[in-house]
Amino acid sequence: RGWKLSLKRGLDFIGSLLGLIFLSPFMLMVALLIRLESKGPVFYTQVRMGLDGRPFPVIKFRSMRVDAESSGPGWTVKDDPRVTRMGRFMRRTELDELPQLINVLLGQMSLVGPRPERPVYVQQFREQIPRYMERHREKAGMTGWAQVNGLRGDTSIAERTSYDLWYVENWSLWLDIKIILRTMWMVIVRKNKNAY
Repeated sequence: RGWKLSLKRGLDFIGSLLGLIFLSPFMLMVALLIRLESKGPVFYTQVRMGLDGRPFPVIKFRSMRVDAESSGPGWTVKDDPRVTRMGRFMRRTELDELPQLINVLLGQMSLVGPRPERPVYVQQFREQIPRYMERHREKAGMTGWAQVNGLRGDTSIAERTSYDLWYVENWSLWLDIKIILRTMWMVIVRKNKNAY
């Protein structure tokens, strides 16, 4: 198990470092477009729960208005009025997730793993879905087995959890590589229909 974790961390470190180096000019352009459309910070940090249920600040490009959660947290739905025009494009293409490469480089996340949720939702899901907290046996990921099987956005949490648990129980380096390649293909052909 120890050598497997070292391999996974190696893939995460090299992948996130190369990603940040090669994508930095593109990320700078995205940041500029965000600022041109709406006032406020380019980045958005939000507390999520990762490995062993520990909280950490996830980093994203801001895709909503600054006052989006003035009435409290809310699940993002189709045609959500809180999402900016640039934000809608970023969510469809998953560009808003690119700053999470920093989380991966710092060791807070992995390139592949169960997607991290907010503590308020984790509390709900752990009471409703059997074995929900077992998905936290792996680091949270930028992408995951559930996501490449179409389960992201406004989809069944119970079904997503079953895919996450399958990943935790069947992890291999080859599986991670396969998920990364499938994620890249889905972004290219824009197959993420549930990304709001």
